[in-house]
Amino acid sequence: MTQTQDDDVIRWLLEGDAAIRWQVQRDLLAAPAGSVARERRAVLFEGWGARLLALQDAEGTWGGGLYNPKWTSTTYTLLLLRDFGLPAEALQAQRACSLLLEKGPRADGGVNFGDARRSETCITGMVLSLLTYFECDDPGVDTIANHLFERQMPDGGWNCRYPGATHASVHTTISVLEGLRTYALLRPKRAREVRLAQQRACEFLLVHKLFRSHRTGHVIKPEFKRFAFPPRWHYDILRALDYFQSVGAPRDERLAESIDIVRTRRSAAGRWSLDKPYAGKSHFQLERAGAPSRWNTLRALRVLRWWERTSL
Repeated sequence: MTQTQDDDVIRWLLEGDAAIRWQVQRDLLAAPAGSVARERRAVLFEGWGARLLALQDAEGTWGGGLYNPKWTSTTYTLLLLRDFGLPAEALQAQRACSLLLEKGPRADGGVNFGDARRSETCITGMVLSLLTYFECDDPGVDTIANHLFERQMPDGGWNCRYPGATHASVHTTISVLEGLRTYALLRPKRAREVRLAQQRACEFLLVHKLFRSHRTGHVIKPEFKRFAFPPRWHYDILRALDYFQSVGAPRDERLAESIDIVRTRRSAAGRWSLDKPYAGKSHFQLERAGAPSRWNTLRALRVLRWWERTSL
């Protein structure tokens, strides 16, 4: 891509929602922190963020439930607001997180909702991510994190069917990794413990080159190369790569094939399209499937810039 084309892409990104603009300023333009913070606060008052906040009901939930219906429930709405970069102090998010912390914990230390007595590891990872991103300083958060440390499998990942499963799930593992990332920021004194768990889980993903069987080398599932946003609970290589860049992971050549897939998906105009979204009801459409996607373009560009930096 030429410099002119890159500049055109940046301008196009900056014409998008506030949730996109502040991340472009931070991740692609290295704008001053004050400018980034001002743009980020706009998520509270305009565009997608404000639209979602306006849909919260009198009980403090979205969609009439804490985890269901998908994808309009409180959990999935908060995950979107997290991805938008809603400021952590937002009172509506704080109220909703209090409900998750009140209703979700189970006797085994993890989280689930409804009538389930046992926790579910994927949900537990999601909720840890939300509680820590929105800075809920409650001892219950540590109980949830401890449960996840205990449930880490011998191969380094996590599986929502463990105990019972003999191999970790990439879907569950990415959700837990995202939760541990923000937990480490909330509890810096536990950073070493978190780092060791992250390293084991990242090695699990790396052994699979993000999307291949470690035994046969075959692609595990074609949809792992599907760039959908929001990802919901689903795993894909762009989501995984975005996690690696977010924690400043060192370069590992086992990621090279996934990086090449990201590069080849770029259009002649320098943009990435949105793949078909996951089935289910949403509050409103963010972007149109098959069309150029600001979300995918933002994520792909920051991944590629991280990769190029780590090669130096």
